[in-house]
Amino acid sequence: MNHSTSLPPDVSQFVEDQPDAGVFRVRHDAFRDPALFELEMSRIFEATWLFVGLESELPKPHDFITTQLGRVPIIVTRDGAGQLRGFRNSCRHRGNLVCPFQRGHQRTHVCRYHGWAYDSGGRNLTITGQEHGQYPAGFAAADHNLVPLGRLEAYRGFVFASLVPDVPPLREQLGDARIFLDMVADQAPLGLEYIPGQVAYTFDANWKYQFENGLDYYHFASTHSAFVQILRGRPPNEVPAGAIADLVDREPEAQGTFSFPYGHAVTWSVGIAGQGPERRPLPRDPALLAEVRERVGATRLKWMLRQRNLTVFPNLQIVDIQSLQLRFWQPLAVDRTRMVSHCLAPIGEAAEARRFRIRQYEEFFNPSGLATPDDNVMYELSQRGYAAQAAPSQGYLRGLGPRPDGQRNFAAEIGLADYAWTYGTREFGDETCLHAGYREWRRLLTQATKT
Repeated sequence: MNHSTSLPPDVSQFVEDQPDAGVFRVRHDAFRDPALFELEMSRIFEATWLFVGLESELPKPHDFITTQLGRVPIIVTRDGAGQLRGFRNSCRHRGNLVCPFQRGHQRTHVCRYHGWAYDSGGRNLTITGQEHGQYPAGFAAADHNLVPLGRLEAYRGFVFASLVPDVPPLREQLGDARIFLDMVADQAPLGLEYIPGQVAYTFDANWKYQFENGLDYYHFASTHSAFVQILRGRPPNEVPAGAIADLVDREPEAQGTFSFPYGHAVTWSVGIAGQGPERRPLPRDPALLAEVRERVGATRLKWMLRQRNLTVFPNLQIVDIQSLQLRFWQPLAVDRTRMVSHCLAPIGEAAEARRFRIRQYEEFFNPSGLATPDDNVMYELSQRGYAAQAAPSQGYLRGLGPRPDGQRNFAAEIGLADYAWTYGTREFGDETCLHAGYREWRRLLTQATKT
């Protein structure tokens, strides 16, 4: 894919990164500049790894899903041999969508415009009326197959793709963020699946507000104050005490973050009263809980039952709190973003655990829940407020000051290398976990254009 190699002269200045001097700023124009948005599309969303779906969405040969990488429609299939394949969803004749459906099962995909047909492995099968077409010499020998994606790989059932081949191997790209994907996948010995149904919606603001919000513990008490009041008025959830007695956090209430290369980060909390394993679906499936405990051990299981919000830059967030949400975004314009949200669950979990999972998910997430509407309003108010062109933002600084006594680095406990980390009280709300994403954002925007 060819794009202009010209850069706005100040693109490297959108982020002011001097943490040793207590400075980290992101210019408001980064959320409002249409030319910069075009650069984000070509150099981020069309030039690096993006999450596209779950392997369990394509369980059989000839299953398919469709989505987008940036502005480019794609189709991901299992070919006749069951191999995952990915292609640009565009007929080689005149560019019509080959497959206009979101998901399904088809051995053959036929362009509805002129009838060119392709198998589930992207191979061209039919050129309608080729024998009557008076094509020039050499046409028959040309490649008429669907154009493959640059890269397509899966990790623990999570499928990622890139339009261009010149990207790091997926495991390298994910780095130790894989440990937090493992904590999700390890809850599901038979694999993860989407609970039937998805929610898709738009908000009228830049995509980076969503990127920030998923790592922003600081906003919860104020933005979601009504939800907090509702929780305070409820009796506690109950599960058999013996099943989770040793999993209840004895740590002091705390909140912290880990940040990784390539822009990924996770925020976590421990010991928060009323937000422990008693609010999780997994303890409501005793057989599954016992199997997971035996397989991963008590320490890893305790972390699996703690609250964690993982962002895999640039487009995926997995929110593992009272339920398990997977959400990803598709930027539509500098001030408009499409969100796609799913409830994740272990395949084959007990009916009571599944019921509890769905009720918890419905309560908090999506435009119909008690939290997502608050967030969407904040994004749109921020988009409007950034137009004021005020003095430089004073955000992104929580966590840059001296650390408190009693800080604890949990990295070794969960098998992490000693990456950037923070630790504080439940009111802490670190913002340094946003720095990794903006550093990767700037790196991708300033690197040479890929083809």
